[in-house]
Amino acid sequence: MNKQDIGILANEDVFKLIGKEWMLVSAGTIDKFNTMTASWGCLGWLWNRPVAVVFIRPERYTYGFIEDNEKLTLSFFGEDCRKALQLCGSLSGRDCDKVAEAGLHPVSMEGGTVGFCEARLTLVCRKLFRSAMSPDNFTAPELLSTWYNDRPGGGLHTIFIAEIEEVYG
Repeated sequence: MNKQDIGILANEDVFKLIGKEWMLVSAGTIDKFNTMTASWGCLGWLWNRPVAVVFIRPERYTYGFIEDNEKLTLSFFGEDCRKALQLCGSLSGRDCDKVAEAGLHPVSMEGGTVGFCEARLTLVCRKLFRSAMSPDNFTAPELLSTWYNDRPGGGLHTIFIAEIEEVYG
């Protein structure tokens, strides 16, 4: 992976990047980390800096790693890694070494966090803000009933806003 100027993101369709290609959200160090597949998120400009917004349910194993570390990474892959991302989204790092099972190779990134050799694009981010979603804050109640009330074991997400500090591709 080579360090890139953040301007490389201007060539990406962020709706496709996150919503269709998915990403791995990772936190921790090369010695102790976890990762999870995500298809919800945002990239944009806030507080005069480039940011990523990710949504993580507190019951996810990765959540504790994000809480305990200043940095996290968002890693994007080509279609050839789709099965690996499906595996990382269906297994818990509590129960197995899903990274090894997925055939991915972790690499230490800027700031001591972790990315993957196979990623075509990795964003190293520093947490700036977090907020837990509340049922009272939904102004479209159908979202609450569709995405939360009818899903067993699915608590409301915590929203993390993180500054994009480094881009590798």
